[in-house]
Amino acid sequence: MKKLTSLLLAGALLAGAYTADAQTKKTTAAKGQRWSVEKAKAWYAQQPWIAGANFTPSSAINQLEMWQADTFDPTTIDRELGYAEGIGFNAMRVFLHSLAYEADPKGFKTRVSKYLEIADKHKIKTMFVFFDDCWNEDPKIGKQPEVKIGVHNSGWVMDPGVPAMKDPKTMPRLEKYVKDVLTTFAHDKRVLLWDLYNEPGNKGKRETSLPLVKSVFGWAREVNPDQPLSVGIWDLSFEKLNAYQVLNSDIVTYHNYDDAPVHEAEVRTLKTHDRPLICTEYMARTRKSLFSNVMPMLKKENVGAINWGFVAGKTNTIFAWDTPMPNGGEPLIWFHDIFRKDGSPYKAEETDVIKKTTGR
Repeated sequence: MKKLTSLLLAGALLAGAYTADAQTKKTTAAKGQRWSVEKAKAWYAQQPWIAGANFTPSSAINQLEMWQADTFDPTTIDRELGYAEGIGFNAMRVFLHSLAYEADPKGFKTRVSKYLEIADKHKIKTMFVFFDDCWNEDPKIGKQPEVKIGVHNSGWVMDPGVPAMKDPKTMPRLEKYVKDVLTTFAHDKRVLLWDLYNEPGNKGKRETSLPLVKSVFGWAREVNPDQPLSVGIWDLSFEKLNAYQVLNSDIVTYHNYDDAPVHEAEVRTLKTHDRPLICTEYMARTRKSLFSNVMPMLKKENVGAINWGFVAGKTNTIFAWDTPMPNGGEPLIWFHDIFRKDGSPYKAEETDVIKKTTGR
């Protein structure tokens, strides 16, 4: 009950945004403007119920290893997206990285297109993520670090990273990256949504990330892609960030790793914006955020469901955030992930729930 009360009180921090949000309900979604409520709802009504996972192939430790030319792995991507198709997933959330683009803009976009070709073959649409405030603060192009045994996301990297944001040349580089990628895929029906910034303010950054949040929304509005834009709510105590994010997102997205009652309370709070909702991160078994309790609730509420983790691999997300196992070995309870590399499920009863919920 204490958790639930805290969530509802934190949700009230967005209250100042609700009135302003209501004023946008009848606006025209012209270039440079947020979509109207009507356009957002019409877009969502055209989609099947959205279900899927955050996807990094098991052969990649991070975004750079996924997208750099030397380690791009279409064979593994094809095989693992086949697992997704088999359980009825129709969407994947996939992180890009500006350094992979800057090293080889043309090749990077070719690889993104190849990924989309593979995903489309498996009847999967993709929401791409541009920036990220999570994990290691100083990303480097080239060979990525080896996996740290038993450590969750040991090699995952921020984009753009802390040192880069101190460089005055960074913002023009990021603007070129965002606009080029968006322009290239602005009318691509295989792209579901643009998630412009993952968890802004994480790693103690808090409101120092707000300028980049504002900038990336501005750059994206200039391009005006066919697909909706969003930046997900992830910490309800970040009042200024949350208000800006929710008032500038076409579709409201969010993260929640709590059990079903607490998660449902956040859904009720966010529904006051009267816009479609997609949960772009959930499912952490030791926190009681499970497919068996959360996924059916999200479907009942018509909220898209994108869990964290898919095939156990180099990201090490079978291990919990703050519970490393330096001696290796498989944890008794996997934190995230659904499949082993060979395509066998961690728990068949879970994939049965997923297939039942997706109608597979």
